[in-house]
Amino acid sequence: MIDKPLAYRMRPELLDEVLGQEKLIAFLKKLLDSQSLLSMVFYGPPGTGKTTLARAFANTYKINSIQLNAVIDNKAKMEQAFNEAIRFQPSIVIIDEIHRLDKGKQDLLLPHLENGDFYLIGCTTANPLISLNPAIRSRCRLLETESLKPEQVRIGLQRALESPKGLNNNRTFAKEALDYLAKISAGDMRFAYNQLEAVALSYSSSHTITLEDTQEISNMPNYLSDKDEDEHYDTVSAFQKSIRGSQVDAAIYYLAKLLKSGDLEGVIRRLMVTAYEDVGLANPAAVDRCVNACEVARQVGLPEAQIPLGFTVAELALSPKSKAATLAIEDAMAMVDDSPIRVRDYLRLTRANVNEEDAYPYNEWDTLDYLEYLPEELVGTKFYQIDYNRTGKYEKNLDEYWKANAHPRVGSVREARALAKKAKKK
Repeated sequence: MIDKPLAYRMRPELLDEVLGQEKLIAFLKKLLDSQSLLSMVFYGPPGTGKTTLARAFANTYKINSIQLNAVIDNKAKMEQAFNEAIRFQPSIVIIDEIHRLDKGKQDLLLPHLENGDFYLIGCTTANPLISLNPAIRSRCRLLETESLKPEQVRIGLQRALESPKGLNNNRTFAKEALDYLAKISAGDMRFAYNQLEAVALSYSSSHTITLEDTQEISNMPNYLSDKDEDEHYDTVSAFQKSIRGSQVDAAIYYLAKLLKSGDLEGVIRRLMVTAYEDVGLANPAAVDRCVNACEVARQVGLPEAQIPLGFTVAELALSPKSKAATLAIEDAMAMVDDSPIRVRDYLRLTRANVNEEDAYPYNEWDTLDYLEYLPEELVGTKFYQIDYNRTGKYEKNLDEYWKANAHPRVGSVREARALAKKAKKK
């Protein structure tokens, strides 16, 4: 008979057996001490023990629990589980991948939560503030699990080597080999167990497994950047903020992490937005080169795409920064939402009841310089304003040219024409 995976066999049964998560476990033990229960959602990176905590809590509490999976369990199975939970009150219903509940399953769950028929523990790798139905979220305490520290993972690996449920001392690992597995797991205990098992099955019980043996079998670190998980989006956020903060080494590191996830299109999309948003008119040539580099990256694909992308990330990070144009359009968009205002009559495409003398003077270039283009209610509003301490020469030159050629603005074509004629006479 084939054994179940090592990670399954080593899953803790009680709270005292769980590695890490000290703050969360302390909270759960307070519930135990006070004989209290509430619905909860455990969220955090993969392999941090969300489902394990839920099961261990129910076992330690010695309370009836039922486990479901939002992806694979249909409505009929969920309804059966809910009815069972009601018959054996109090009960805990554990739902893995809870953020993937579709509307039909949510409609089944919500009335039971509202009525207190049972207690829910949801488990998810997604941020519940973004991914979870607000009606479910409002009825649950949100509790975050953290990635395990390397020393905690190392303890788990040692347990797996010695435990009768694990390898039962049938394999011998050098200390350096276990340290290596703990390091590349990035705090994911399940990943660490899977790697340990893969290496152990590759050698006989008489062989002492060395660091080199382990690296040969397990040479792929757990990058924690699956493009469908929250860690990926956290990395994207850190990537853009590093460019904005002119931290070139950090930006290059996060680029590498994102490329390892294989999401080339996602990287390109975010990079082009970052170029326009954060560098902008401070260095428009760098923005153009970014677009070109992204096109080259698309054409050559991975892994070669890292070369043009590394080039442009370094340039953008090292460039002066200006969000003036970005903030200008954002403020204008907000203004449009708050106060929809009509265009001035002389600027309208099809004018009605406007005298020829008051119509837009297409061929009078001097007159155009004196016309007011903002609606009357917004005259004097400034959307575009640059920060001279951060921007580059190009935007400064634009600003100086604009100021040097500024004219008084009036809201009448006749007045503008008069000012233009007056200026000519001077």
